[in-house]
Amino acid sequence: MSAVPSFTVISGAEVQKSLDGRQKQVVDIVEAAYRLHGEEQTVNPPSYFLRFPDRPTSRIIALPASLGGDSAVDGIKWISSFPGNVAAGIPRASAVLVLNDHDTGYPFACLESSVISATRTAASAALAADRLTRDRGRPRRVGFFGVGLIARYLHDYLQATGWSFDEIGVHDLSAEHADGFRGYLERAEPGPRITVHDSAEELIRSSDLVVFATVAGTPHVHDPAWFEHNPLVLHVSLRDLSPEIILSAANVVDDVEHCLKADTSPHLAEQRTGNRDFLDGTINDVLSGRLTVPADRPVVFSPFGLGVLDLAVGKFVYDEVTRNGHPTVVPDFFSELKRYG
Repeated sequence: MSAVPSFTVISGAEVQKSLDGRQKQVVDIVEAAYRLHGEEQTVNPPSYFLRFPDRPTSRIIALPASLGGDSAVDGIKWISSFPGNVAAGIPRASAVLVLNDHDTGYPFACLESSVISATRTAASAALAADRLTRDRGRPRRVGFFGVGLIARYLHDYLQATGWSFDEIGVHDLSAEHADGFRGYLERAEPGPRITVHDSAEELIRSSDLVVFATVAGTPHVHDPAWFEHNPLVLHVSLRDLSPEIILSAANVVDDVEHCLKADTSPHLAEQRTGNRDFLDGTINDVLSGRLTVPADRPVVFSPFGLGVLDLAVGKFVYDEVTRNGHPTVVPDFFSELKRYG
């Protein structure tokens, strides 16, 4: 007979403590989740975007999902993006993750999830960077376009999973933020030459691995000639590149149906052409050996961000905190447990 689970609240501090130093393990967790998704052992419905007529740059997104396998769990991530927060001195994104019991459907945990979201995004990109360069040569020059939390996490995950660079480029619309990121890089990775580029073209042309981690809502990079040296592009923010650039590249996504919506750059390319022939495959196709990307074109990885990745990382955090940490259990969270009182 199934029992009602207790309800646990896990703070951001506990989440960070559980994930610190576990980058390689988290990349393995993300890879396993991608493989389960490719094997259709997940349910990952379309994300729902809550938008506001009075705040057009802001949004809150609901990502429901169900993950199978050994750590089967259901749940939903509720993540907001309010770019105006940055000017007020607080992070742009905030999030919670609710985990639901596989057997009863009862929610059993609520986790602070901005860290989980950044972690799974960085782990996904680091995994893709590794697998997509195995037959092309590992890049020695990386450029970060947009230097917020996601860029910092992505750099950390690249460094922790064995990457090293001779040169690191930085570009951001805010000179203050670009300088702050350069300071972070100097502390985190002494050795590489670090350059803050005044223009997007300079950054892209001088990088063999380009990371887009902006809050752009529409394409702002339009010239395919900037990519004629065939870099790998981690297009994490999804809306930076014009259809012309997408159509001139080899394109890998995390999930076709998810990525080709909401006016992402691949979605705009689909609208332009009326087909999806420009897509080479998914990251699971790469993991399974069904796809090898070409060396004579730029390669663009566009991950929409799957809720099953949040569940996989969140369940790992929950297991770690309940085993080794000090979770906050809310007594009597569920009170109406008898049908007739």
